[in-house]
Amino acid sequence: MMRVTIARRHFYIHPIEVEQAMSGVKPESASGASVKIGGIAYPVMQVGAAITHQDRRDFSAREVYLAMKTLGFSCRTAPS
Repeated sequence: MMRVTIARRHFYIHPIEVEQAMSGVKPESASGASVKIGGIAYPVMQVGAAITHQDRRDFSAREVYLAMKTLGFSCRTAPS
């Protein structure tokens, strides 16, 4: 379990909790940064909303990207 900060709030999250939250969820089209969970690439904003239960306007893609990297997930930045 690791502490990550998203939208100025601290969350104590285990990578397995992220995998469970995204299990069976259809990924939205990823035009920006993405995170690979269970072999599927999800947009970081979709993952952030799923794990924090907050509105996507409350956090940035960078916050979620850094949190997912901290938890050990493979992340990709937005294509240039």
